Amino acid sequence: MAIDYALGWGLEVIAERIGGLAAELRRQLAALDGLTVADRGLRQCGIVTFHAAQAPAERLQRQLAARRINLSCVPSSANPVSSRRHPHPPLLRASLHYYNTLEEIERFTAELRSLL
Repeated sequence: MAIDYALGWGLEVIAERIGGLAAELRRQLAALDGLTVADRGLRQCGIVTFHAAQAPAERLQRQLAARRINLSCVPSSANPVSSRRHPHPPLLRASLHYYNTLEEIERFTAELRSLL
């Protein structure tokens, strides 16, 4: 059923939708004081990683989970090659999909802003 739903959208449309949502999330996150978007590369996907100077990733993850916002924590050891070149603290990872909405992104950044 999920495959039929995705094929109904079309894979190119899905890729464009996810890319647009992720770009908007990166834009909104970059506007928050003390927050750093960690994504690198010319072609970015629907996974957005970031960290905040004001609070550890694990704490923010728990606080957002209590507000029904799901994120993953990514330790530096998850990508040792990149982490050696670009040291960073543990990251938060938001994984967008084509069924997410701009309203959800705005709610997410508002909740995050309130915690920072």
